[in-house]
Amino acid sequence: MKTRTKPRKVFITTLGCSKNLVDSEKLMGKLAAHGIEVVHEQDPKGAQVAIINTCGFINDAKEESVDTILQMLEAKKQGQFERVIVMGCLSQRYRSDLLKELPGVDAFFGVDEQLEILRDLGVDYRKELLGERTITTPKHFSYLKIAEGCDRECSFCAIPMIRGKNISRPVEELVFEAEQLVNKGVKELNLIAQDTTWYGLDIYKKRSLAKLLNKLSDVSGLEWIRLHYAYPHGFPDDVLDVIRDKSNICKYLDIPLQHINSDILRGMRRGVSRDQSIKLLDTIRTKIPGIHIRTTLIVGFPGEGDKEFQELLEFVKNQHFERLGVFTYSPEEGTPAFPLGDKIPEKEKQARMEEIMRIQSAISAEHNRTKVNSVIKVLIDSKEDDVFVGRTEFDSPEVDNEVIITSSETQPVIGNFYKVLITDSDSFDLVGQIV
Repeated sequence: MKTRTKPRKVFITTLGCSKNLVDSEKLMGKLAAHGIEVVHEQDPKGAQVAIINTCGFINDAKEESVDTILQMLEAKKQGQFERVIVMGCLSQRYRSDLLKELPGVDAFFGVDEQLEILRDLGVDYRKELLGERTITTPKHFSYLKIAEGCDRECSFCAIPMIRGKNISRPVEELVFEAEQLVNKGVKELNLIAQDTTWYGLDIYKKRSLAKLLNKLSDVSGLEWIRLHYAYPHGFPDDVLDVIRDKSNICKYLDIPLQHINSDILRGMRRGVSRDQSIKLLDTIRTKIPGIHIRTTLIVGFPGEGDKEFQELLEFVKNQHFERLGVFTYSPEEGTPAFPLGDKIPEKEKQARMEEIMRIQSAISAEHNRTKVNSVIKVLIDSKEDDVFVGRTEFDSPEVDNEVIITSSETQPVIGNFYKVLITDSDSFDLVGQIV
């Protein structure tokens, strides 16, 4: 690959999940360490290069990625950029097609080609920059990607095709990165991977998430550690003991269940049945009293008739999840489920999604009402207009509930923790005053 003159300024935009965001942050850190000005989702004025970190997971995400590329190409045509580079999941999955359809793009790179991107930008790779990151989130919280890829075989998911097999990062490397993030002001660490419960099987020959959590909880300055994307099949019970016993690990668990009907779960290749899923949820709640569970569900998977959907509805009503999200099924070429077709009309999928969320809205409102008149530890995230906005340990950034801080004698500082008296609530937010 031809080495180019190093640009003075680079603009990066990130689409998709927090795992993509971490990839962008690592690329930004390496570029900044070589004296390149890098802006992320900010004014691109003066940037010679635009980089789009794309998502290729489901149809909506792919469309957003293509639309963003077209916008950047139009900006290039207008003279705003000299070059447009595409990286990430869409580029990994559809590179040959994109080369034909988007000839204006100057280079395409896959999900594991940051070294090639650096070389393309005229930057020499330096091993000592391995853990370097530029944090794009508010400086008090960040994401820690503990593994790449996935060894699961869910029939609806294209991620293993895009990201490859699971590759866990060593505990020592993750602890070092956590310490670096704390030195930059991070107080809350959100652990992510395609499947966090698989962590360690490849390098330690056993599930080692509990060991990692123990080590991270000892990092001085980390006040909240939060666990995401826990797979239900083969869930390591020792993780529950660590969450229960460590005061700086949030009593929160993100465990995507996807469905509850055993036939649908079998079609999804999830490796668990209805009874096993319910037993696991019972175990989690028994071992960790007061834990808040977040789950995600898929509606409209092939074979989901009225009977299967009603079973899912009853499951949601009975489980009273504290946090819940719903996706409509998106058929992805190359996945085992793709030949099953997409027989349920999109309108029906949307109606099912809305019905579940209507029920969940009432459940969430009920949970929130129980918090009124209690005092809760809150992390202040931002100021919006004339109010401050924060979160409890039961709420992950971007996807969960917020706490609206009304007027009080104490002027909150963004990134600090406060005790807040909850005075009111609605379906998805709490209202309170600092005490």
